[in-house]
Amino acid sequence: MAQPLDGLTAIVTGAGRGLGRAEARELARLGANVVVNDFGQPGRDGSGEASAAPAEETAAEIRAAGGRAVAHLGDVADFEQAGALVQLAVDTYGQLDILVNNAGILRDRMIFSMSEDEWDSVIRVHLKGHFNTTHFAATHWRTRSKATGGPVYGRIVNTSSEAFLAGSAGQPNYAAAKGGIVGLTTSTALALAKYGVTANVICPRARTRMTEDVFAGIPAQEAGENPERGRPDPLAPEHVSPLVGYLASPAAAGVNGQLLVVHGGMVAVAERPRIAAKFDTAKDTFGYQELDDLLTPYFAERPPGETFAAAEVLGLKHG
Repeated sequence: MAQPLDGLTAIVTGAGRGLGRAEARELARLGANVVVNDFGQPGRDGSGEASAAPAEETAAEIRAAGGRAVAHLGDVADFEQAGALVQLAVDTYGQLDILVNNAGILRDRMIFSMSEDEWDSVIRVHLKGHFNTTHFAATHWRTRSKATGGPVYGRIVNTSSEAFLAGSAGQPNYAAAKGGIVGLTTSTALALAKYGVTANVICPRARTRMTEDVFAGIPAQEAGENPERGRPDPLAPEHVSPLVGYLASPAAAGVNGQLLVVHGGMVAVAERPRIAAKFDTAKDTFGYQELDDLLTPYFAERPPGETFAAAEVLGLKHG
């Protein structure tokens, strides 16, 4: 039976574990050739020796299930290694059609305690890593489009976080990187649309090595109608991967520049920020007293801790 991604080639970064692994397996199940990238460091903070084992294990699982996959040990935050990753997809399968950026690390600290290295390392892996692979994939698609004189098939799915949407006090580096990824994605979506390429970003909520502390108090199994059987973990990565498969497919050709929150059987499409209130000066320009008279009462009437409209609408919490 034909699958929606038959004949297409995908790269999934950070695919040795967690979300990336589930996404790579889902893309392969839908028919794609998959290049499984992972730097393979054991620490979620990016510490430890790099290892090909996680990427090789995911690729082996895909092949054992009848799919096609190769592994790539590489640091996507390194510009040259990111280029080599895209080239591996082209050399192995003829071209690249889908890029799923998922690689990341955590180095949590309150803003007043965070070191320069803790800031730089998280920005480097998340934000620069997304840029690096996107740059080389975009170059590949633009070159193909110019050669054929028309649009090509290209899909980018980037990974942000609810830490960007609703805030995360102990993760200023992570929240900033994830916000930057949203900006990168919307800019890329506009730039590549004329070549036939779409770029979207997801905010997944899933139980992985990266989020084990956040979701430590939430049980992995919840009783369903039959208490003896139970139901799958609502935070399992497998709740996220079908959306990635859809966004990578031909069916999602009309979905571009969108931010989607996904977890536990729920997908929400987030709106761009909207104006909540508008004030005009009664004079030629605002002065301090006029701003005080207008803004202080307005913010005093809003609930404490109220943030962006998107977070309010979705009822989001830290994730």
